[in-house]
Amino acid sequence: MLQLEEVPEDRSALWQTGFRPFFLGASLFSLLAVFLWLGIYRYHWPLAAQPYFRLAVNWHAHEMIFGYTMAVVAGFLLTAVRNWTGLQTAQGLKLGSLFGLWLMARVMPLLSDQAGVVLIALPDMLFEALLLYYLLVPLYRAGKWPNLLLISSKLLPILLANLVFYLGLAGLITDGVRYGLLAGLYLILSLVFVMARRVVPFFIEKGVGYVVQVRNYKVIDISAIITFIFFAISDLIAPYSGVTGIAAALLVVIHSVRLAGWYTPGIWRRPLLWVLFLAYGWLITGFGIKVFSVFLGIPPTLALHAYAYGGIGLITLGMMARISLGHTGRKIDQSPRMLVPVFGLLAAGALVRVVVPLLMIAPYRDMIALSQLLWISAFLMFLVVYLPIFIKPRVDGRAG
Repeated sequence: MLQLEEVPEDRSALWQTGFRPFFLGASLFSLLAVFLWLGIYRYHWPLAAQPYFRLAVNWHAHEMIFGYTMAVVAGFLLTAVRNWTGLQTAQGLKLGSLFGLWLMARVMPLLSDQAGVVLIALPDMLFEALLLYYLLVPLYRAGKWPNLLLISSKLLPILLANLVFYLGLAGLITDGVRYGLLAGLYLILSLVFVMARRVVPFFIEKGVGYVVQVRNYKVIDISAIITFIFFAISDLIAPYSGVTGIAAALLVVIHSVRLAGWYTPGIWRRPLLWVLFLAYGWLITGFGIKVFSVFLGIPPTLALHAYAYGGIGLITLGMMARISLGHTGRKIDQSPRMLVPVFGLLAAGALVRVVVPLLMIAPYRDMIALSQLLWISAFLMFLVVYLPIFIKPRVDGRAG
């Protein structure tokens, strides 16, 4: 059986395992990025690289997809591949260099308006390419071909979507900015669905404290993949067509059946379970709003934020909270009490950002600002609890 490489005791804990710097970086960056977006959107603060992003909203969308979310994906996959293969993924200088590329890509648009598209894009593309390399090498060495195919089929298209975005900024691809952002979002969602199908049922069965076997259906698994691919392509090509709306409606039904099969009342006693359940519900809500967007003219940005704020926001925060406990030797069933208000604030922010504007019961700009403040509050509270966990060595004395 393959053994994990031992890490010298004098090495900094922050650079021992991929989740540590990338979950910390994602959390800190989400605070900064949403705070800046609050200032840009509400108070018209200038963005240094706005001439290259054309609209500040392009920067906001890009950084939440390819900046924040990709940092969580990097931390998750570097840690997961280590477990799948029994081989050490990037650590020390390699991990620091990978993180440095990610950080450089986030900082460049904020420093100077002299930074051209190439200078902004280069570290971002190198980060994604190097991440893919660091993941595929141990999978290849361990002969984990299904996982190698899975990672390749998700991360390589994400890299290409990011390239399309930058080529769109440079004026080399017509509508490349929209194609790149939307493709990036849907590729992230496809990865979320695959990983959720793998881990959420397992987490529920092991975490509720009593014997339960959740239900999964092969026909649901297959139809979910096929229908989502069809939906994503249709939305990229013809976002307001009836075909897109019908595909979204089918996804509501398919994923609702899946989520109902996972339900057991015990999840509500475990914050690390109900946050994942709520996040999946928000993804379904996004498909539902997309149906109304197509057939009733509801703004499509509400569906996008149901996916991104409610779905991706909650599931990434929940996974960071769980993985960081488990991989630092702490007990999952004794999660910090602070997580309840943290998850509650983020869930409330999703309601304010998506549902309240849908009901048109308050000024739209004010609701966006409030949702931004709720996001900032949730991640600030999260960091109060998890900053020491990210930095300090495992509590059981093991490497990692």
